[in-house]
Amino acid sequence: MESMNISYLLIGGNQGDRLARLDAARDHIRMAGGDIRLASAIYETAAWGRTDQPDFLNQALKVATSQDAPAWLLTLLGIEEKMGRLRQEKYGPRIIDIDILFFNNSIIREPQLTIPHPEIQNRRFALTPLEEIAPLLIHPVLGKSIRELLAECTDTLAVKQIK
Repeated sequence: MESMNISYLLIGGNQGDRLARLDAARDHIRMAGGDIRLASAIYETAAWGRTDQPDFLNQALKVATSQDAPAWLLTLLGIEEKMGRLRQEKYGPRIIDIDILFFNNSIIREPQLTIPHPEIQNRRFALTPLEEIAPLLIHPVLGKSIRELLAECTDTLAVKQIK
Protein backbone atom coordinates (compact mmCIF):
# COMPACT_ATOMS: atom_id res chain seq x y z
CA MET A 1 0.00 0.00 0.00
CA GLU A 2 1.30 3.46 -0.87
CA SER A 3 2.17 5.69 2.02
CA MET A 4 -0.19 8.57 2.61
CA ASN A 5 0.72 12.14 3.44
CA ILE A 6 -1.50 14.06 5.83
CA SER A 7 -2.41 17.57 4.84
CA TYR A 8 -4.52 20.11 6.70
CA LEU A 9 -6.41 22.40 4.36
CA LEU A 10 -8.55 25.49 4.80
CA ILE A 11 -11.27 25.87 2.21
CA GLY A 12 -13.27 29.06 1.97
CA GLY A 13 -15.06 31.55 -0.20
CA ASN A 14 -17.34 34.57 -0.16
CA GLN A 15 -19.06 34.62 -3.55
CA GLY A 16 -22.31 33.08 -4.73
CA ASP A 17 -23.76 30.08 -2.87
CA ARG A 18 -20.94 29.73 -0.39
CA LEU A 19 -22.12 26.44 1.18
CA ALA A 20 -22.58 24.81 -2.24
CA ARG A 21 -19.07 25.92 -3.21
CA LEU A 22 -17.56 24.30 -0.10
CA ASP A 23 -19.48 21.09 -0.90
CA ALA A 24 -18.16 21.18 -4.47
CA ALA A 25 -14.59 21.80 -3.27
CA ARG A 26 -14.78 18.73 -1.00
CA ASP A 27 -16.12 16.66 -3.93
CA HIS A 28 -13.27 17.85 -6.18
CA ILE A 29 -10.71 17.04 -3.48
CA ARG A 30 -12.12 13.51 -3.20
CA MET A 31 -12.15 13.08 -7.00
CA ALA A 32 -8.50 14.15 -7.08
CA GLY A 33 -7.60 11.31 -4.73
CA GLY A 34 -7.83 13.17 -1.44
CA ASP A 35 -9.19 11.07 1.42
CA ILE A 36 -11.00 13.52 3.72
CA ARG A 37 -10.45 12.08 7.20
CA LEU A 38 -11.90 14.94 9.25
CA ALA A 39 -13.89 18.07 8.48
CA SER A 40 -14.62 20.91 10.88
CA ALA A 41 -17.91 22.70 11.21
CA ILE A 42 -18.38 25.62 8.84
CA TYR A 43 -17.54 29.05 10.17
CA GLU A 44 -18.45 32.52 8.99
CA THR A 45 -16.07 35.41 9.35
CA ALA A 46 -15.65 38.94 8.09
CA ALA A 47 -13.18 39.32 5.24
CA TRP A 48 -9.56 39.59 6.37
CA GLY A 49 -7.27 42.24 4.89
CA ARG A 50 -10.01 43.92 2.85
CA THR A 51 -13.30 44.50 4.60
CA ASP A 52 -15.39 45.97 1.75
CA GLN A 53 -16.65 42.56 0.61
CA PRO A 54 -19.03 39.79 1.72
CA ASP A 55 -18.28 37.57 4.71
CA PHE A 56 -16.39 34.34 4.12
CA LEU A 57 -17.34 30.79 4.99
CA ASN A 58 -14.37 28.61 5.98
CA GLN A 59 -13.85 24.96 6.86
CA ALA A 60 -10.75 23.01 7.90
CA LEU A 61 -10.10 19.55 6.46
CA LYS A 62 -7.68 16.77 7.35
CA VAL A 63 -6.93 15.09 4.04
CA ALA A 64 -4.71 12.11 3.26
CA THR A 65 -3.06 12.11 -0.17
CA SER A 66 -0.47 9.97 -1.92
CA GLN A 67 0.86 13.12 -3.65
CA ASP A 68 3.87 15.03 -2.37
CA ALA A 69 3.41 18.66 -1.34
CA PRO A 70 4.33 20.37 -4.66
CA ALA A 71 2.07 18.01 -6.64
CA TRP A 72 -0.74 18.44 -4.09
CA LEU A 73 -0.47 22.23 -4.40
CA LEU A 74 -0.82 21.95 -8.20
CA THR A 75 -3.82 19.63 -7.78
CA LEU A 76 -5.52 22.10 -5.42
CA LEU A 77 -4.76 25.08 -7.65
CA GLY A 78 -6.29 23.07 -10.52
CA ILE A 79 -9.45 22.56 -8.45
CA GLU A 80 -9.67 26.30 -7.73
CA GLU A 81 -9.30 27.00 -11.45
CA LYS A 82 -11.91 24.37 -12.41
CA MET A 83 -14.32 25.98 -9.95
CA GLY A 84 -13.79 29.40 -11.55
CA ARG A 85 -11.29 31.02 -9.22
CA LEU A 86 -9.47 33.96 -10.75
CA ARG A 87 -6.45 35.27 -8.86
CA GLN A 88 -6.96 38.95 -9.48
CA GLU A 89 -6.27 40.84 -6.28
CA LYS A 90 -4.66 40.02 -2.99
CA TYR A 91 -7.33 39.60 -0.28
CA GLY A 92 -10.05 40.13 -2.90
CA PRO A 93 -13.39 38.30 -3.07
CA ARG A 94 -13.15 34.69 -4.19
CA ILE A 95 -15.37 31.86 -5.33
CA ILE A 96 -13.12 29.32 -3.63
CA ASP A 97 -9.81 29.34 -1.84
CA ILE A 98 -7.99 26.14 -0.89
CA ASP A 99 -4.92 26.65 1.28
CA ILE A 100 -2.49 24.05 2.56
CA LEU A 101 -1.95 24.91 6.21
CA PHE A 102 0.23 21.92 7.13
CA PHE A 103 1.64 18.93 5.25
CA ASN A 104 2.85 16.10 7.51
CA ASN A 105 5.41 17.73 9.77
CA SER A 106 7.09 19.39 6.82
CA ILE A 107 8.75 22.77 6.69
CA ILE A 108 8.88 23.88 3.06
CA ARG A 109 10.18 27.24 1.88
CA GLU A 110 9.90 27.52 -1.89
CA PRO A 111 8.86 30.45 -4.07
CA GLN A 112 5.49 28.82 -4.85
CA LEU A 113 4.94 26.94 -1.61
CA THR A 114 5.44 27.80 2.04
CA ILE A 115 4.42 25.18 4.62
CA PRO A 116 3.30 25.67 7.32
CA HIS A 117 1.16 28.50 5.98
CA PRO A 118 3.17 31.59 7.05
CA GLU A 119 0.21 33.54 8.45
CA ILE A 120 -1.77 30.84 10.25
CA GLN A 121 -0.85 32.02 13.76
CA ASN A 122 -2.29 35.47 12.92
CA ARG A 123 -5.60 34.31 11.49
CA ARG A 124 -8.41 33.32 13.82
CA PHE A 125 -10.55 32.26 10.82
CA ALA A 126 -7.99 29.51 10.07
CA LEU A 127 -7.09 28.56 13.65
CA THR A 128 -10.70 28.21 14.89
CA PRO A 129 -11.83 25.46 12.49
CA LEU A 130 -8.39 23.80 12.61
CA GLU A 131 -8.46 23.72 16.41
CA GLU A 132 -11.75 21.84 16.22
CA ILE A 133 -10.21 18.93 14.27
CA ALA A 134 -6.54 19.08 15.36
CA PRO A 135 -6.17 20.92 18.69
CA LEU A 136 -2.94 19.13 19.62
CA LEU A 137 -1.25 19.39 16.22
CA ILE A 138 2.14 21.01 16.79
CA HIS A 139 3.25 23.82 14.49
CA PRO A 140 6.68 22.54 13.35
CA VAL A 141 8.23 26.02 13.22
CA LEU A 142 6.66 27.66 16.27
CA GLY A 143 6.64 24.50 18.42
CA LYS A 144 3.17 25.23 19.79
CA SER A 145 -0.13 23.39 19.45
CA ILE A 146 -3.02 24.80 17.43
CA ARG A 147 -4.92 25.22 20.71
CA GLU A 148 -2.06 27.32 22.14
CA LEU A 149 -1.79 29.40 18.96
CA LEU A 150 -5.54 30.08 19.03
CA ALA A 151 -5.38 31.12 22.70
CA GLU A 152 -2.55 33.55 21.87
CA CYS A 153 -3.99 34.84 18.58
CA THR A 154 -4.45 38.62 18.56
CA ASP A 155 -6.72 38.68 15.47
CA THR A 156 -9.99 40.29 16.59
CA LEU A 157 -12.19 39.33 13.62
CA ALA A 158 -15.19 37.39 14.90
CA VAL A 159 -15.48 33.78 13.75
CA LYS A 160 -18.84 32.13 14.26
CA GLN A 161 -19.91 28.55 13.68
CA ILE A 162 -22.91 28.36 11.37
CA LYS A 163 -23.17 24.68 10.47
